Amino acid sequence: MSSMKLDKISIEYRKEILNIINYSRRGHIPPSLSIVEIIRVLYEDILNISSKNPFWEDRDRFILSKGHGCLTLYVALAKKGFFPKEELYRFCKSDTILGGHPEYIKIPGVEASTGSLGHGLSIGIGFALNARLEKKNYRTFVLLGDGECQEGSVWEAALCASKHKLNRLIAIIDYNKMQCYGKISEVLELEPFSEKWRDFGFVVKEVDGHDIKALRKVFQNVPFDDKKPSVIICHTVKGKGIPFLENNASWHHKSGISDEEMKKMFEGLEK
Repeated sequence: MSSMKLDKISIEYRKEILNIINYSRRGHIPPSLSIVEIIRVLYEDILNISSKNPFWEDRDRFILSKGHGCLTLYVALAKKGFFPKEELYRFCKSDTILGGHPEYIKIPGVEASTGSLGHGLSIGIGFALNARLEKKNYRTFVLLGDGECQEGSVWEAALCASKHKLNRLIAIIDYNKMQCYGKISEVLELEPFSEKWRDFGFVVKEVDGHDIKALRKVFQNVPFDDKKPSVIICHTVKGKGIPFLENNASWHHKSGISDEEMKKMFEGLEK
């Protein structure tokens, strides 16, 4: 479990997520909080993208395979100017572009409609193969949940990526050790996790998923091999930053959130 203290920017990301929830009163909050630093570093320092030209052919691709963590992605896209910040506060309203899972075309900057878990890595393989065929140099990053990695389709995709030596495909795992109704170790154990990815032909790196400096260092060195795909296993805390949400499966998704619960979340973050 990460003991990293959050810096000012990471706290601001989380406040923005809570501001969104204050309007919508529903959403996947803890799954979004565990990936804040991962997405922050990708969008601030790593991804070669342009909000002025979302379909630029040479852009890096990012797929949020665990689409239920979309609140963090929406905050990052708004910060980069892909859509007005005001749109965040219409999350899950009938007239918004921002639904409970990200949608391609509808939301500028979103590369794939995701949330039906187990599909993101396969989509990423398609992007990576296309880059090779078109002689493009872009990279494809795919962020998966650890519970998602219990799906067989993930491992079929891993075999395919290894077979085709897709070195510019980078899988990222939000390894918070929790899924929607309990601990990974109790529902369906993944360990030995890093060894599994190595056996499937990936170069594996592990990092504290809340350590900004460590994340920057590892992401700045991808791809790790010129003939193998990469996977970065990020050890995180589900609900990171709000103590009573951390590792609390009952908060995986909430609707009808009360004023008192909102107050408690804001106070928890301040502490």
